[in-house]
Amino acid sequence: MSRIRILPDILSNKIAAGEVVERPASVVKELIENAIDAGSTKIMVEIENGGRSLIRISDNGIGMNHDDALLSLERYATSKIHDENDLFSIKTLGFRGEALPSIASVSRFSMITRSMESQAATEILVEGGRIKNVSETGAPVGTMITVKQLFYSTPARRKFLKSAGTETGHVAETVSAVALGRPGIQFRLVHNNKTVKNWPVVESSLERALAVLGGDLRKDLIKLESTAERFSLTGWISSPAITRSTSQKIYIYVNGRYIKDRGLQHALFEGYRGRLMKGRFPIAVLFITVPFDRLDVNVHPAKNEVRFAEYKNLYEALKQSVFDAWDRSQKQPVKISKKSFDKPVAFQDIHSENKLQSYNGSTVAETLSDYGAGAKHQKGEILSRKQPETQMALWKHQEPDILKVIGQIHDTYIVCESEDGIVLIDQHAAHERIVFEKMKKKSLSGNRPVQNLLIPETIETGFKDAALLEKLIPDLKMLGLEIEPFGGNTFVVKSIPALIADKEAKPLIMEILEKVGDTGFSEDLEHTLDECLILMACHGALRANQPLSEKEMNELLSQLDECENRSNCPHGRPIRVKWSFKQLEKAFKRIV
Repeated sequence: MSRIRILPDILSNKIAAGEVVERPASVVKELIENAIDAGSTKIMVEIENGGRSLIRISDNGIGMNHDDALLSLERYATSKIHDENDLFSIKTLGFRGEALPSIASVSRFSMITRSMESQAATEILVEGGRIKNVSETGAPVGTMITVKQLFYSTPARRKFLKSAGTETGHVAETVSAVALGRPGIQFRLVHNNKTVKNWPVVESSLERALAVLGGDLRKDLIKLESTAERFSLTGWISSPAITRSTSQKIYIYVNGRYIKDRGLQHALFEGYRGRLMKGRFPIAVLFITVPFDRLDVNVHPAKNEVRFAEYKNLYEALKQSVFDAWDRSQKQPVKISKKSFDKPVAFQDIHSENKLQSYNGSTVAETLSDYGAGAKHQKGEILSRKQPETQMALWKHQEPDILKVIGQIHDTYIVCESEDGIVLIDQHAAHERIVFEKMKKKSLSGNRPVQNLLIPETIETGFKDAALLEKLIPDLKMLGLEIEPFGGNTFVVKSIPALIADKEAKPLIMEILEKVGDTGFSEDLEHTLDECLILMACHGALRANQPLSEKEMNELLSQLDECENRSNCPHGRPIRVKWSFKQLEKAFKRIV
């Protein structure tokens, strides 16, 4: 008896479903792409219980007649490929001929469709891959596909689905990504009979991008454009001042198809070389157009990846285009003035009614005082480290270095002379550590200075972020961020930690949501609070490219002396680097 056997069609379809259908969002993606290929101008996505109970996609496309509707449920049946040449010149979003039978094999599936030529619509009911009924019904031209109880026939796969909120978030992200690339189509997303998002038809890709990403980005997006013989590239990128902690807000489209490509992302980052901090990601919307025969889209079951015939040229063009676009936008470089201090800097308590001295647009004295570990003083008293000849030892419990402040390099690194070498201090990393430890101590003690907002700040998030933010509200309140729901995906910020009173709350909150959402919401309260504190410390710390007086540099090092961890910032980056005199003498060939 032969050990090799041909699998039944139903089992083959279930195996294919494992490749094509990972979760409800995968179903939504496949069906939306079919609707787009059908020439639809209106697409509605309805889900219940995160798509676990119901997924329904309705469109006003060309629809199908009775015979085509039945054929569409056969494996490898497609209207988009006619011969071998078509396989290597795909002009549509769908092509594999597996989506509908695969989805139907793992759900209770129904399809109502009608073409312009048909007098009536065709309704087909399928359960677990078996056609149960075919009939005629009344319906407008177009197609409506309903998928109920996804994975009911494959419980082993169903148990891997996440919560309804998480799955809804994935569906919302999928619809958003497709909608961003199709401004000429109206998209509507409904969850549990409530409209979550509605994107009407707009005239330009920019308007749709702003509708998806947020209209407040308009002034921060830079136009991108490049044309070559075999491809063209357009889109928008954010200025280096507007970044995220993950790459979730990078959207790449090739011939209208939303893809994920690490190589192109890397080319994008290379274009920002020297302008982005490590671990930060820009916002980008990129539209790439290439000849269909120079692109292979048949390399991934879910069609998330493609291969380019001229990949190297495209890579270099993207990198150069990003660099040039940002360079053009900076025709008049902004130089930070070297403001001098005629009077000593008074490091006052942040609750003082006296106005703090403002330095280069931020309250340096404020951030180096109340939130600086070990800053014990009376209101208005001048605090600074002792003069270099009598300075305290930096990291005195670990090594005997006596540091003498020499100055700054690029207004970013503090240069110090030690007894046996040179030490460079990253002022941002150092102050991050100071702020983090001080905030954590105050948080644990319950003494959290906050600033109530005279005019509460309104924040609108995506559906997934809204669900996460609701969970985080009690934890964020413990840190001084008081946030209340304001209906839908809108929230109101009523108070913020005093340390960042002069900062906008939205960038911080959005970054917290991205970070916690990317790593997963932790039931471990301490871990979640630490993640939030780290981001708050980053937003509240002194920045790079910020000049400091000698007194401020000395004060910074004094406060760092009092930290438990004096070697690394909360992100893990080193705070200092050191070269011994012996290393310097070797470098200058004074010794061998």
